[in-house]
Amino acid sequence: MAANEREDEDGRHAAPASADQTTPRPQDPEDPDGPPADDARSGDARGGDAGHQDGADPRADAELPAAPDPVAPLELLGKSVPVGTFDTLYWTPDQSFRSIATPVPVLVAHGTRPGPYLCLTAAVHGDELNGIEMVRRLMYELEPDELAGTVVGVPIVNLDGFRNGSRYLSDRRDLNRYFPGRKNGSAASRVAYSLFENIVRHCDYLVDLHTGSQKRVNQPQLRADLENPQVVAFAKHFGGMTVLHSPSSSGMLRAAAVDEGIVAVTMEAGGPNRLEDDAVDYGVQALETLLENLDMRKASRFWGAPQPVFYESEWIRAGQGGILLSEVDLNEQVKKGQILGTVTDPISNTGSAIIAPYDGRVLGMAVNQVVHAGFAAYRIGEEKSAEEVEAKAEQAQERSAPEAGGGESKPAEEPDRPDGDTE
Repeated sequence: MAANEREDEDGRHAAPASADQTTPRPQDPEDPDGPPADDARSGDARGGDAGHQDGADPRADAELPAAPDPVAPLELLGKSVPVGTFDTLYWTPDQSFRSIATPVPVLVAHGTRPGPYLCLTAAVHGDELNGIEMVRRLMYELEPDELAGTVVGVPIVNLDGFRNGSRYLSDRRDLNRYFPGRKNGSAASRVAYSLFENIVRHCDYLVDLHTGSQKRVNQPQLRADLENPQVVAFAKHFGGMTVLHSPSSSGMLRAAAVDEGIVAVTMEAGGPNRLEDDAVDYGVQALETLLENLDMRKASRFWGAPQPVFYESEWIRAGQGGILLSEVDLNEQVKKGQILGTVTDPISNTGSAIIAPYDGRVLGMAVNQVVHAGFAAYRIGEEKSAEEVEAKAEQAQERSAPEAGGGESKPAEEPDRPDGDTE
């Protein structure tokens, strides 16, 4: 589904094509498909018994499997985290009075074996609580001595907004419109820059956790740019979670990460200013499945066979202002022409219906409330097969290649985002 919201620098950030892929070891440049290069080996040593002394055991010169690179302590936020340990670090955004600044806790599980560097961020919008609980549950069930790679979780990015029960920073800016930020920019830009440079830039993969906004709720889902093959491959690692095609907008954390070669998606689940156990549990299971499929650890529970369901989507908007009363539920299948809800003027008693434009599923919706004309009330998704999604990604990559002769570019379309989008 086309949700409104945008990846590549080096190969280390590429999403694995399958759950069986492991971290590659350095290869001999003359034999890229062979074992790791070893300067001490000679052609004779690889070629049989040549060069052996009489009576010597020929197996003594046989090639031995190269030992895996040792895992080093993790250097992050001015502290060293030993291998196989869990620690709480602290990030201090560049804002407010330095003398009274409150550091933001950062949870770190650093494994004993080589593996990916996965980052989880939550409460970039301070009123989105479900992601905070997802990070807490996942991080405190990890056992670093059995972990491959590193998991870094920032449960409450926007500490100001969290304290005030607000989506925004203390200066009323939306932090998720300022990434990757600027060192000497506005307060929001400085916070974004500090988070990105000190934490996010180290990641191989990023999952940014959100909920609906402005009294909207979302069926648990991933928002991902499905025109990027690496992101498509990564999204498959979450198991049976719904995936919406959602090109990210400039300034969003997901977009900034992708532009730096970090494979990133957004996970949406539930609504703001509430803790919803079902949504949290669903999200944690998806993250456990991700760790299993990235070969970072064996999970006690995960989605095995189910594959993600991909959607194209759009927001259906109210045609007039008034009181919105829904006639459908979240995640309900709807038919073209079906009434999704009505908006009624409480004074004149005149109203209008909001109609489904095609068959699909309700993946996001506003709670009953007073709305204005143009308010994004229902997000309807139309299912697409994995084959269709992958073909579209390939076509997008071909289109992005430089075209000879240039040409006049078309003006960009207005992004299909509700007022204060969910990301």
